[in-house]
Amino acid sequence: MNETPPVSPPRRPARWLLPLAGVVVLGVGGYAGWYVWQQQQHEQDAQAQTTAVQLQGLQATLDGLRRDQRATSQRLQDAATTNRVLRDEMLGLSQRSALLEENLAKLADSANQGRQAVQRDEAELLLTQAAQRLNYADDVEGARRLYAQAATALTNLPDSDGLNLRQALVQEREALDALGAGPRVQSLQRLDALAKALQGLPSQVTGNAAATARPWWQATLAPFVDITPSRQNGPLTAAERRNADDALQLELTLARAAIERGDRTGRDTALARVEHWAQRRWPDSPALRAQRAELKALRELPLQASNTVIGSTLQQLRTQTDRR
Repeated sequence: MNETPPVSPPRRPARWLLPLAGVVVLGVGGYAGWYVWQQQQHEQDAQAQTTAVQLQGLQATLDGLRRDQRATSQRLQDAATTNRVLRDEMLGLSQRSALLEENLAKLADSANQGRQAVQRDEAELLLTQAAQRLNYADDVEGARRLYAQAATALTNLPDSDGLNLRQALVQEREALDALGAGPRVQSLQRLDALAKALQGLPSQVTGNAAATARPWWQATLAPFVDITPSRQNGPLTAAERRNADDALQLELTLARAAIERGDRTGRDTALARVEHWAQRRWPDSPALRAQRAELKALRELPLQASNTVIGSTLQQLRTQTDRR
């Protein structure tokens, strides 16, 4: 079913409203424009204030940074100055340390040289005493002890000087060991043995022994002529024997003293008198002739060591000392 549309009311003329609407629209648009402009002005003012505050903050930050930069620069300059001072001090310390090391090295070298000089002097003194013991007392055992101490003193010397000295000292000690007890001690021992042997000689010689001891011309003339030396006209009296024994003991004592002091002339003189008194005290016999041969051998013995090696270390040590 079809409905009929409603009938619209009749339109009234609105021409007079158009100007009013235009005015209203213009007023609203102007107000809206003014409002927008005001808002923009407020926003620009707020933004300008914000920008000014930000600029002020940035300026303050920049000033702080500049102050920090100046402080940092000052600290860097101070640090550079301190570093230069420390570097100079380190350089001075290094130089002083080098000087101290040099002085310590010189002091150590001087102390080492002083110690070596003392050791050399000690060795020279010991070797001199050993030579004196050998020359004046023939104390071989004492010389051996002194040589051992000298070897200890020469141990720490450098090889440039000490090697030759130590080698010479080894050879000298070997030569000293080869001497045994020493020439004087050996002479005294043989002299003591001779004195004991003389006391064991027979005071009288039997006929057979006397015939054997006679020279050939006495043996040939014996059936016709009996030749008897004057000293054998008869046995010695007790007083003569005592005098001969006392004289022998005196000469033996003089011979011992001469041997101990190294007096070869005094020894030979005393031994010659010992032989003289032995011939007067005891009759001629093979035993007496054996002791006379021993007396002759004693007079030929040396009283001092004649080895050329002994004393070479002391001479070499003194030569090195003179060169210094």
